[in-house]
This record gives sequence, C-alpha cells and structure tokens, in this order.
Amino acid sequence: MFRDMFGTPAMRAIFSDEALVGRYLEAEAALARAEARAGVIPAAAAEAIDRASRTITIDFDRLRQETEIVGYPILPLVHQLSAAAGEAGRYVHWGATTQDIMDTATVLQLRAALDIIAADLVELGGILAKLATKYRDTPMAGRTHLQQALPVTFGYKAAVWLSSIERHRERVAQARPRVLMGQFAGAAGTLASVGEQGLEIQRLFCEELGLAQPTATWHVARDGIAEAVALLGLITGTLGKIATDVMMMSATEFGEVSEPFVPGRGASSTMPQKRNPISSELMLASAKAVRQHVATMLDGMIHDFERATGPWHLEWVSVPEAFLLTAASLASAKFMLAGLVVHERRMRENLDLTHGLIVAEAVMMAAAPKLGRQRAHDVVYEACRKAIQSGGQLADILAAESEIVTALGSIDMIRAHCDPTRYLGLSGEMVDRAIALAKSAQAKRG
Repeated sequence: MFRDMFGTPAMRAIFSDEALVGRYLEAEAALARAEARAGVIPAAAAEAIDRASRTITIDFDRLRQETEIVGYPILPLVHQLSAAAGEAGRYVHWGATTQDIMDTATVLQLRAALDIIAADLVELGGILAKLATKYRDTPMAGRTHLQQALPVTFGYKAAVWLSSIERHRERVAQARPRVLMGQFAGAAGTLASVGEQGLEIQRLFCEELGLAQPTATWHVARDGIAEAVALLGLITGTLGKIATDVMMMSATEFGEVSEPFVPGRGASSTMPQKRNPISSELMLASAKAVRQHVATMLDGMIHDFERATGPWHLEWVSVPEAFLLTAASLASAKFMLAGLVVHERRMRENLDLTHGLIVAEAVMMAAAPKLGRQRAHDVVYEACRKAIQSGGQLADILAAESEIVTALGSIDMIRAHCDPTRYLGLSGEMVDRAIALAKSAQAKRG
C-alpha cells in the first residue's frame, strides 16, 4: 500500500532483484569481453559468455536458496551462468572475486539512479524558478525563531529553496566521477590472479562498462558509495526544510499556502473539513529516514583490513532504500510545489498582525544617522514595548516620540517607514540572481 509513498516505479525498477542480477550478469560479460581483448581468454569463450548473459533464464528460487547458504549471490549465479555458457563456462568470473562483481553492479545501479535524481532536480528547479518569478514582489512576514521578524517576499523564500536545489544538482554532477568507478581487483585487491596484465584488464573492463578506472582497489575504501548516500541526505534535508515551511504556512493560523487540491487527498476519516499537507508530511518522513541511512553508511566505511567482516553488508540495505526514499520525496515535492496554492491576501493580512512591529528595524535604522544606532534602538524598543502592552499601532506611538519625529523629519515619514511593503530589502534582487544562475546552469547543460 505504501510503496509509492516511499518509492517510485522508476527507482524500484533499478533496484529490483531482476535488475540487480542483470547488473551482475552485465559485469561478468564485460569482464569476459575485456579479458578476451587482453588475450587472457579465447574470444569465442567471451562471445559465448556474453551471449549466455543476455539469454539465460535465471532460477531465482535456486539463486535465493544458495545465496542464503553461501552468504553472497555471485557464486550461485556463476554456477548458473557457467552452465548456460557451455564449454566457455570454464572462463566465467576469471580472476575475479565476489566483491568485484557486486561492487560494479552497485555502481551501475548508482549511475542509473543518479540519472533519475539529476533529472528530478532539474525539473524541481524549474518549478521553483516559476514560483520565485511569479511571487517575486509578493510581501509576507519573514520569521525567525517562529516570530515575525522582517518582511520578505514569497518569491524570495522560493528563491532560497531554488538555490539549494541548484547546488544539489551541481553536487550530483561533481560526485559522479568519484562514485562511478568499476571494481576488478581479485581476492585481496592486488590483481595477483591475472598477473602483470591485471591493470590493463581492469582498464578494459571499466571501458566496457563506461566506468572510470580506480587509482587503487576500493574494496575497503567505501567513500564513493557513502558519498552517494550522503548526497541523498543533503537533498532530502532540503526537501524536508521546504516541507516544514509549507506545512507550517498551511496551518489554519497562518493560512498562507495550501497543497494542491485533489478530491480526497489529505482527508480525515472523521473531520470533513480537513485537508492535511500529505505531500509535505511524506517529504519530511523521507528526510528523517534517509538521515538514518547516511549515518549507517558512514559507520559502514569503517572496514577491517583488506576485506570487511560485516560493514559492507550495510550497503545492501541502505543504498536501495535511500534512493527509493529520495525519489519518492522528489516526486512529492514536484507534485506539491507545481500546484501550490498561494494565498497572497492572507500573507498581507499576517504582515499587519503586529500593528507595525515587524518594521521596527526600519524605523530604527532610519533614525540612527541622527540619533546614533544605540539611542535609536532604545527609543524604538520602548515604543515597541508600549505597542505590545496597549495593542496600538507602532506608527501612532512613534508619532508621539519627538526624538523620532525630529530624526525622521515628519510624522508622515514615520508612517512611511512603518509600511512593511517598503522594507523588503533586496528580496527581489536575490530572486533575480537565483533565477539567472539557474538559467545559466540550464544553458550549460544544453
């Protein structure tokens, strides 16, 4: 029931058992082709192994049973592939170790999974750029420590979200060369099983699969895999922040945005009026779950000697789950933000909730050149205290303060500085910068 809340069909397809075994077979076939190119095994044998890898019908029940006995799936799979390759079966898995094939298969999965993540980030960036553009000058209350702080615009808020997504897009591109490396090194990583041709075979193997050749064996150097999952933690962390903003802004007392309306979505079994922010809730849940997988992967980097006793196995759980959760969170974000309902009137009403207190800084900074910053602060601070106690308008109270009237020049100037729509800082310019950078990055991508 929950699989499409915490995964997507496209990402599940990458990490399915059938796809994983297919990657194992792809790696075995590539190894045979590479070794034939290096003259280590007969070309005819490589052709037979390659053909068998593409036509074999895997007995998954047998594979599962034998995997549970052996502890790893490669030896049981090699038995089936060798039989399918006939006489050429003697050359299957030549000089390789189990982890060579499993690590390479994982990297092939990561390549496909990162392609999906990258495409989703581009799409999400486009959605956020549209939001930022549309609401560039829409004023709303900026909040710090859950209190109204200074006016901002909703476009500015969307631009902050956009800037994070654009950095994640860059991170994905930058991480690929470090993550997408093949693995062929033999039992202890020294390539002793294939002699002096080892590095050449390794190069050809990686070339066959379109992967980078590693500088040294990474059987126990798991930083690349850990980086991939840590990157997902950063992405879902940003999505969790966006979700938190939207959920809080959707609260009845705020009423500034609503998730897209779909009949029945977010409904309560008992309260007919409810319209819960389900997409945001799923995004936040995914962020919390992926965070745990990041911690697991960092723990899993601590391997013993040249082959680990346990930490490697953590990847078998965390890598697929982290990618599924991230894909689901991105899907929720795209749906939610593309159809986000923005209540501009409520944003304006909320700006006036404090009767001008939200622009106290504006008055203070305007008076500071004449009074000095600290004196201006003290006078405005006292006026704010009176406004809070009486519930009156800050502008009216300040109008009775001769120091402020003199410093600003007139009561009309006081009222002008107490207009929150006139104290938006460089919100609009920051929106423009964020959108321009996103467009520039898109142009470079082609």
